[in-house]
Amino acid sequence: MSSRDDILAAVRAHAPKTERPLPDVPLFDTAPPADLTAAFVKMLELMGGEWLRPSGTDPLAPVHAKLAQAKVVCSNVPEITGNKALDAGTRPTDLADVDYGVVRAVFAVAETGSICLTGRQLGVNTLGYLPQHLIILLDPADIMPNIHHAYRRPEWRDSHYAVFQTGPSATADIEGVLIHGAQGVRSLSVAAVPRRN
Repeated sequence: MSSRDDILAAVRAHAPKTERPLPDVPLFDTAPPADLTAAFVKMLELMGGEWLRPSGTDPLAPVHAKLAQAKVVCSNVPEITGNKALDAGTRPTDLADVDYGVVRAVFAVAETGSICLTGRQLGVNTLGYLPQHLIILLDPADIMPNIHHAYRRPEWRDSHYAVFQTGPSATADIEGVLIHGAQGVRSLSVAAVPRRN
């Protein structure tokens, strides 16, 4: 046995044997925003994201307008048809040439302007990062007031991969200049599109 093993064995042997319950964490929602969508949009835009406002009765019209000039579109939602398919053989690096990725959010957080994506929504995890631009469909009914509510969602326990994405990729360490798309998508747009039942 090595010295490392001796030390770890001693720590384990002398660890407290009592069971202690986890502390009860409050939800901190004594004064939630009256309009969760408006609060989410405010934070999304503050973080560099774009809220796609419909210009008529079709909530997908601004999405189609963004995709009109795109060469390579990879969509993992039934509402939008892309020209680059995802399948069981798609490798993460296969998405390096994608102009626009289109996915659906599991939920969003009004407090931070964040979107939750899981492996199921992405299909291939790099769909959230390698495209030049990312469009996310969000059902406004899926907006949580704050992070405390969000972390109680089952996706954190039931998914192999779950992530919060807040705005496009950005860095400001290059001579103090804000650069979007330095390590990920250059733009992140969100459209309010209710889920199909």
